[in-house]
Amino acid sequence: MRTIFSLAAFVVATMASPITWAGPQTVTLDVPGMNCSTCPITVKKALTKLDGVEKVQTSLKEKKAVVTFNNDKVSADKLIAATTNAGFPSKVKTEK
Repeated sequence: MRTIFSLAAFVVATMASPITWAGPQTVTLDVPGMNCSTCPITVKKALTKLDGVEKVQTSLKEKKAVVTFNNDKVSADKLIAATTNAGFPSKVKTEK
């Protein structure tokens, strides 16, 4: 009987905690300040310098950066800070 109560307590405690996914994540950043052909290069360099960033694809036409990163090492907030510090404020693109 104790085992059942212990298991039930574990399940309740686990479900009450927010779920975070470790490992690779992909996020799309809106980077509206990219206006010339060198802007995506600057944004990509700023992002790839961060430990944990695995892949960056930038698009001048769409004014965005798609970033694959290790969630254990870097966060979306740090990605935004990196582009902002490089002169290109960004935000996480939300689906419409």
